[in-house]
Amino acid sequence: MNSSQVDAYLRRLGVEPSQWPAGAAGATLDVLRELHLRHLQSVPFENLSIHLGEEIVLEEKRLLDKVVGARRGGFCYELNGSFGALLGALGFEVTLLAARVHGDGGRLGIPYDHLALRVRTVDGSEWLADVGFGAHSHYPLVFGERGEQEDPGGVFRIAEAGPDLDVVVNGRPQYRLEVRPRELGDFVAGAWWHSTSPASHFTQSLVCSRVTEDGGRITLSGRTFKVTGVDGAREERELGTDEEVLAVYRERFGIELDHVPTVRNRHRGD
Repeated sequence: MNSSQVDAYLRRLGVEPSQWPAGAAGATLDVLRELHLRHLQSVPFENLSIHLGEEIVLEEKRLLDKVVGARRGGFCYELNGSFGALLGALGFEVTLLAARVHGDGGRLGIPYDHLALRVRTVDGSEWLADVGFGAHSHYPLVFGERGEQEDPGGVFRIAEAGPDLDVVVNGRPQYRLEVRPRELGDFVAGAWWHSTSPASHFTQSLVCSRVTEDGGRITLSGRTFKVTGVDGAREERELGTDEEVLAVYRERFGIELDHVPTVRNRHRGD
């Protein structure tokens, strides 16, 4: 990632590059925490490409073209893939990690089900950063801590699970994380499966969601717009017209669309 791409990414997150620390000396925890939260607030978690017939390509340039150039969001591979590239360009040491999401009955998802980031700051401390899970921690978690970690997104814990780690939120396992370093290309098969398989929840529904400036969350699921407050209170309403749906995408998520996406795969396979 070159300097102009870094500057454009920072502006995407609402940061003026001239006021931002440069080089490895600026790779501090405070910087990581601020960028992590700004990413969750600025770049939506969304699966619209799947239903708009857009190709998902796990290459740095294509990710930047989408997240920064087109001002879109994405799912874990795209969001954590692009965020990891930004952090690396800013002087952080970044390792891509694979995870499998916990499903019903303790069942684990496919290999390369999820992509998360292990980030080392200039002081040598290590953190679990994840801006691509949807509802998750607002700030990075201490990677080596095994006790509870309180966060605006809940009470988190990273627990030993054999050679792997379970990321737990509010007592419920969220995903099982491998510690072996991975490359972005390793996740191509997982992204393809989630984009095409009738068994993937991403092909079954539309979602667009982000953290709000007050710490709540807004979500557009099809035509249902939900506002969740910091106290957990939820309001939702059905959007009646295409114009209303497009306006919410534009005004609340910063996504410009020329037509309303619809679910392409409505039936679950065996």
